[in-house]
Amino acid sequence: MQNKCETEADFAAEAEFGQKLTNRLAALDKKKPLVAAVNGAALGGGLEVVLACGYRIASTSPKTKLGLPEVMLGLLPGAGGCQRLPAAVGIQQALTLATTGSQVKADKAKKIGMVHATADPNALMDAALQAARGRADGTLKVPAKKSNMMSKLLEENPLGRSVLFSQAAKMIEKKAGKAYPAPMEILNAIKAGAEGGLEAGLKAEREGFGRLGKSDVSTALRGVFDSQTATKKNPFGKPAHPVNKVAVWGAGLMGAGIAEVTAGQAGKQVLLKDKFSKGLARGEVQIKKNLDARVKKRKMTAFERDSVLARVHGLAEDMTFNSGVGANGVDEHAAAAEARHLSKTDVLVEAVFEDLGIKHKVLQAVEPHLPAHAVFATNTSAIPIADIAKGAKRPNRVLGMHYFSPVDKMPLLEVITHEGTDKDAAAAAVDLGYKQGKTVIVVKDVPGFYVNRCLTPFLAEGTALMQEGVEPVKLDKALTGFGWPVGPVKLMDEVGIDVATHVATFMSDKLGNRTAGGNVGMLQGMLDAGITGRKSGKGFYDYSAKGRDKPVNPAAMEVVKKFLVAGSPSASLDDNTVAMRMTSRFIIEAVMCLQDGIIRNPGDGDIGAIFGVGFPPYRGGPFRYLDMYGAQKFTDLLSGYADKHGDHFAPPQLLKDVAAKNGKFHSE
Repeated sequence: MQNKCETEADFAAEAEFGQKLTNRLAALDKKKPLVAAVNGAALGGGLEVVLACGYRIASTSPKTKLGLPEVMLGLLPGAGGCQRLPAAVGIQQALTLATTGSQVKADKAKKIGMVHATADPNALMDAALQAARGRADGTLKVPAKKSNMMSKLLEENPLGRSVLFSQAAKMIEKKAGKAYPAPMEILNAIKAGAEGGLEAGLKAEREGFGRLGKSDVSTALRGVFDSQTATKKNPFGKPAHPVNKVAVWGAGLMGAGIAEVTAGQAGKQVLLKDKFSKGLARGEVQIKKNLDARVKKRKMTAFERDSVLARVHGLAEDMTFNSGVGANGVDEHAAAAEARHLSKTDVLVEAVFEDLGIKHKVLQAVEPHLPAHAVFATNTSAIPIADIAKGAKRPNRVLGMHYFSPVDKMPLLEVITHEGTDKDAAAAAVDLGYKQGKTVIVVKDVPGFYVNRCLTPFLAEGTALMQEGVEPVKLDKALTGFGWPVGPVKLMDEVGIDVATHVATFMSDKLGNRTAGGNVGMLQGMLDAGITGRKSGKGFYDYSAKGRDKPVNPAAMEVVKKFLVAGSPSASLDDNTVAMRMTSRFIIEAVMCLQDGIIRNPGDGDIGAIFGVGFPPYRGGPFRYLDMYGAQKFTDLLSGYADKHGDHFAPPQLLKDVAAKNGKFHSE
C-alpha cells in the first residue's frame, strides 16, 4: 500500500490506519482479555498487533522470530510499535531493537518481556486457550514489566530519561549519521511517548512515518527490498533432482567457507577435500572457529555447532588409513569413501587455485564418479566458465558459482552460466545458493562477471585521482562520506596490491578503454618495492603502526610521486566531486552490463552492487540512484567528465536512450 502513497500526508494516513487497528485491539483487551499466540515470524506490523494484546505467547520453533525491522526500509514502526514496545521491554531495550531492526527468538523475547510465555509448537494452541481461560476468570495475572535498579533510575524519572535519550541520540548520530534518518525519528517517537503519553507518542509516530516515507532514503531502501524479494524466485524453476549432497574441492579460505554455509545454513552433508592434510586441517579449524564465535554470541547452541561439524566430512589426498596403500600409491579406503560420496553428489563446488589447468585436472578426475545429473560448479572470479567447461565430458552441467569473501558473512552469490549450460543445472545451483542463505543473481559468462567488472573501472579511477594528486586519506574519506563502506585505497590494501594489479591488467586486456584512467604501472611499482598491502603489514597505509587510524606509508607515497600528473588541479577537488567521479565509473559499467545482457534486469544490478561490494544501500544501487538523480542530469554530468578526462566517461547508449524518453530504469 505504501507504493501508492505520494505525499507525507499519504504516508501519515497509512500509519494512522494501523494505529486505529492496534488501538481497537488494546481497548478490546480491557473488556475481553486477548491472548496472542505466535508461531513463525511476527515482524513489523505483525508484532505491533501482537503487542496490542494483553497476554502474549511465542512458540519455541526455530522459525519463530519477533522484531520491528521497519528501520531497514528507512521507516519507523508506525502502528503503535514505538509506544507499546517500550511499555513491554523498557525504553533502552526498545531503542536497541527498533533502531537496529533486530529480531529475537522466543526465549529471548520472554526474557526481555516482549512475550509472557513460551510453548512447544505442538502445545501452543492449548497453552493459548489455557491462558485465555485464566485471563477470563482472573486466575492468570499478566507479569509486570521486567526492570532493575538501573532501568528504574534511567527510565522512570525525567532526569534519567533525559540522560538516556541524550546518550542514545549521540550513539545514533555516530552510527547512522544523516544518511539514515529513520533511527533518529524512532528515538523521537519513543521519547515523545515516554514524556507526553500515548497520544503524543502516536502523533509523533504518524508524523515521522510521513516524513520518512516520502524521503529518498526510504524510497531507495524499499526498492532494494523489492529487488531482493524478486531474486528469491528461481528464474530456472525447480531442479529435476533435489540438492541433498554436496562436495567441495579445496579447503582454502573460500572452500572452507562454502562448506560451512552448505553444512550450516543449508544443512547438507558435505565432503570437503584438499590436496594436503595440512590444508584440510586449516579449513576445518576455520569452520570450527567461526561456529565457536556464533556459540559465544549465543547465535547458535553448542549442539547446533556440533551438528554442523558432523555434516562436514574431511578428506585429503595424502591421508592414509590402517588399511594400507595400494600399488598406485593411493589409499584404497580413502579413494572408496570419496567415490561413494561422489556417486551420490548433486553439486560439486570446485574452489582450487585460479589456474585453468588445475581446474581442468580436478574436473576430469571427479566427473567419471559423479552421477549424470550432477552439477560441476567452479568458484572463480576471473576464468571464463566456457573455458573450464571445455575440459568436461558433460559441459552442459558446468557453470560458475562466484562467492564473495568471507563466504560465511558476504550475502551475494553470482551464478554464471555459459551458452551451453543446461537450464536444470542452473536451477540446481540457484536452489543451493538459496539454501546456503545467499542472495543470488544470475550473470552472463564474461570477464569479471558483473560485480568485479564494475569494480575495475571504479578502482582505476581511484588510481587516476591519486596520480592527479588526491591523497589516499582524502580519497578514502570522500568515498566513505558518499556511503561506500570502505575507501578505494583501503580496499586495494585489503585485497592485496598483487591481486589488484593482476585484476587490473586482466580486465584492461578484456575491456580496453573502459578501464582507462590510472596508470597500472603505479601498482606494479608498489610490488617492485615489496609493498603488497595489509597482508604484508604495509600497503598504501602502514598497518604496523599502533592505533585504529593507520598512517600513510611513506614508501608507497614515494612510488605514487613517480606517477603524478604534472600540473593537475585535482588535489584541491571537493569530496563530492571525488566521490562522483569514482562512483560514476562503477555506474557506467553497470549500465553497460545491463545494455549487453550480462545481468537480467536493473534489480539484479542493484542487488549485486549493494551486497557484493557495498554500493551505498541508502542510494538504492546504481540503477535506483540513476532514477532518483535523473537519467538526463547524469548523462550531462558524464558528458562533462568525458570532455575533461576522456572517453571512458562517455554515457552508455542505454543511459542516453532512457534520458531521451525522460524515463527510469525501474518501472514502479
